[in-house]
Amino acid sequence: MIRVLTGASVSVPGVCVGTAPAFPAPEGPAVPSAGFEPARLRSAMDAVHEAGVPGVFGEVRDAGRTWRGASGVADVTSGRPVESGMRQRVGSITKSFTAAGVMLQVEQGRIGLDAPIGDLLPELVPGERGRRVTVRMLLNHTSGISDYLPYAFPSLRGLPSGPDTSPESLDDNRFRRFRPAELIEMGLTAPPAGEPGGPTGVYSNTNYLLLGRLLEHVTGTSAEECVTRDVIEPAGLRHTGFPTGPHVRGPHPRLYEVLYGLIDPPRDYSVYDMSWVGPSAALVSVMEDLNRFYGKLLAGEIVSRSSLEQMQRTVPVRALDGSMIDYGLGLQKVTAPGGGIFWGHEGSVWGAGTTSLTRADGGRQMSVTVNLARWNEPDSSGRPQPHPIDGALSSLFRLAMGGDQDASAPA
Repeated sequence: MIRVLTGASVSVPGVCVGTAPAFPAPEGPAVPSAGFEPARLRSAMDAVHEAGVPGVFGEVRDAGRTWRGASGVADVTSGRPVESGMRQRVGSITKSFTAAGVMLQVEQGRIGLDAPIGDLLPELVPGERGRRVTVRMLLNHTSGISDYLPYAFPSLRGLPSGPDTSPESLDDNRFRRFRPAELIEMGLTAPPAGEPGGPTGVYSNTNYLLLGRLLEHVTGTSAEECVTRDVIEPAGLRHTGFPTGPHVRGPHPRLYEVLYGLIDPPRDYSVYDMSWVGPSAALVSVMEDLNRFYGKLLAGEIVSRSSLEQMQRTVPVRALDGSMIDYGLGLQKVTAPGGGIFWGHEGSVWGAGTTSLTRADGGRQMSVTVNLARWNEPDSSGRPQPHPIDGALSSLFRLAMGGDQDASAPA
């Protein structure tokens, strides 16, 4: 899958925010194990900046070797350069952390994967739906519960080019403090996205807000505190955490949102109250920590091997941008152009997109992020059109995943 990533996928029909898809997929045949060539990685990263992204940075690991790079600016006004170690809002990559927190509670016998959520949270999911939807269905998005985002951001329902569509909701909600129960109710009262436990899932941030409330119920602490204590700290992630206010602490880039051409020039949304996504997509991290997290997760050092096996059982899920992804329990499965299998997640929030993938054997890792989102402007029919950024990111991802790229071939 690596498409156009927006991560928290805010999908109002056709929009991704806070979840998955925002980066374009690598195209064409790849040469497996093409080696580790820092000069070419740097050149590919520069090409992403030259194609129109203010700033791009990331880390690639291969067989004990590490390359970190950055290109462009963190602030288009001051010209402050972007740096590879900057902190970033990583959107729905948060779901992998929350899922790991849930699996640790499963291992302790406090949560059953196939337990009805209505038995655990009857006040939130009562009645027949509560009896039919299980914890597993929330984790892999087969619950049939709709995403709340179109209702929390009503001016975006017509994206990318509806007649009444505007960025008004983005600005209205910048400092709004949402309550999880408020957002969950929006998702539960919306028309169902499907039948619980169906063969195809539908991506929904509501599922992970419910999982956050479940963690709170069984641990007596907030989901953010639970994930920090049980996942982030034991993994040794020194620059990863949930925000406590609208600001990102430490060195970070400004985040520029285009919203499919509705915002021109791009607007900075780096200061934003992340209660609109919470344990679904609010995490802040650095690329080094993301590679460390997924490396440890796939090595069985965060959850048990049996739990990891459950997390890697995938089903087809329709992402918020309409594309299909292979989704497990908080993990996405990606087949590289050369045929290798990678695990990880994509994520996006307003103004940012991040992808973190680790090869199944742990031998190759990449985490890449940009400080621009939804740059594809629609045509007269409302369909987002290709942009040079797509091809440049495709080439960078191919190299970062261990493939090759003929510089003369069109992306």
